[in-house]
Amino acid sequence: MINRNAYALAASEPRRYSKRAIDLVRESLVIDMLAPIKIDFEPAFYSKPMSAQDKADFRASGITGFHHAVGLGGANAKESALAFFAIWGNYVARHAHLFCAVGKAADLTRAKRDGKCAVIMGLQNSDHFLRPSDVQFFYEIGQRVSQLTYNSQNRIGSGSTDRVDGGLSDFGVAIVQEMNKVGMLVDVSHSGDRTTLDAIALSPKPIAITHSNCRAIIDHPRVKTDEAIRALGKKGGVMGITGVRNFVSKTDPTTIANIADHIDHVVKVAGIDHVGIGTDSDLNGYDDMPAEANKQLRAGYKDSYAFREKIDVDGFDHPRKMYDLTEELIRRRYSDTNIKAVLGGNFQRLLSATWGG
Repeated sequence: MINRNAYALAASEPRRYSKRAIDLVRESLVIDMLAPIKIDFEPAFYSKPMSAQDKADFRASGITGFHHAVGLGGANAKESALAFFAIWGNYVARHAHLFCAVGKAADLTRAKRDGKCAVIMGLQNSDHFLRPSDVQFFYEIGQRVSQLTYNSQNRIGSGSTDRVDGGLSDFGVAIVQEMNKVGMLVDVSHSGDRTTLDAIALSPKPIAITHSNCRAIIDHPRVKTDEAIRALGKKGGVMGITGVRNFVSKTDPTTIANIADHIDHVVKVAGIDHVGIGTDSDLNGYDDMPAEANKQLRAGYKDSYAFREKIDVDGFDHPRKMYDLTEELIRRRYSDTNIKAVLGGNFQRLLSATWGG
């Protein structure tokens, strides 16, 4: 015990956390509803065994559920999606001592019991659904979450940075219906405002905004209006709060306190049962990427994304970030029950309702 009941998680770890925060993370089924295994999609990474440091980081994170998803689209979207699931499904299988695949919600509970990380396979676009029957096919090969649109228009609906949002198309309605039928979670994180509201209204089952923030706090096209947050909550959905800097605050410093402001706002608008975490990054964030890769990433987005010098939030760019967020929620006098709900309990309930036990 060091410094007023503050503890280190490991001898080499400089950060200190309260016993309450440590216990809460360790007791919770923590789910990050947008967390790629690694923001490195080159064969030099995925074709080789995971490094000892990466393994240690996953085990130290306190996170059980990782929604592994990227944005794919265009003329070859279906082929790209097939390659994505083949590559990363194989990666999870080759690291079975650390990872397990998720088919049903019970797999998350089992992973927590066994000390493993459960990987939820998804995509941040549904361009690969060329016909409604493709939803069943991709479900059968392991996809459990699909974001309807990325930032741009597709045959399903409009993206958040489109000039005009026409809402869900007839084809989009058919895709949402088919996703509900097979048990694939509908995600509208990057969808435009009208497309988001259409999907919430038209889906008979609750849906998710796996990773976004609140426009009442920051005026950005990629984050969600109170109208959408309220509608999502009324239908039983859950919204994950992201740690991407330009979606959190317009001014610096941008810290975990600013992330918690968005959690507070969703609680105020929709209630404590409808908020979770979707960091939109891997365990270490974006700012550690090689300079050229970082440059290429930024070039893929419109100016309206308003990236700043840093992409990560201060103090939320390391493997133990869930402990830091828990400390902030403790400071804000959230109860243990409510902290566990935010860390993963709410998404666990939604996934159980969507996928079954």
